[in-house]
Amino acid sequence: MSLFVPKFDESVVVREAEAEVVGRAPTTVRLLADSSSTGGALSTQRVTLTAGADGAKPHWHDNSAEMFFLLDGAADVLSGDEVVTAGPGDLIVVPPGKPHAFAAVPGADADLLIVLTPGVERFEYFRHLQRIALGEATRESLLEVQERYDNHFLSSTAWDTRRR
Repeated sequence: MSLFVPKFDESVVVREAEAEVVGRAPTTVRLLADSSSTGGALSTQRVTLTAGADGAKPHWHDNSAEMFFLLDGAADVLSGDEVVTAGPGDLIVVPPGKPHAFAAVPGADADLLIVLTPGVERFEYFRHLQRIALGEATRESLLEVQERYDNHFLSSTAWDTRRR
């Protein structure tokens, strides 16, 4: 086991009013801290989903664990072949290499704090997703950047069955 020691000298403070927001209801992402601002320690964002909206399709990360902390509402989180329903205050941490996805429970809202550690530069990934939503890029373009963002897509019968 290796020890990763992040290298940054100043505390990272992000005020809610100053956070970049991408997307809009039903899926809004507040970009809080990227890997470059935390010396590689983590990247984090707050995702707000309304009316049962999808957050992320099934995928995995080779090099980072992903933490989901439910601030409010109810969310389904895929972890491997299991779908866990989380409520306010629940925490789920998915290890590197394990398939995962998340969405608000059908008919419900969800507000999640999401942290990847060690960090990956992810802000541009979320901006890319926004360009897709606006029709400025294709869904297929995500396949071209999977390695850059350590975000590898796959299909999941467990997720598809739960989300129908």
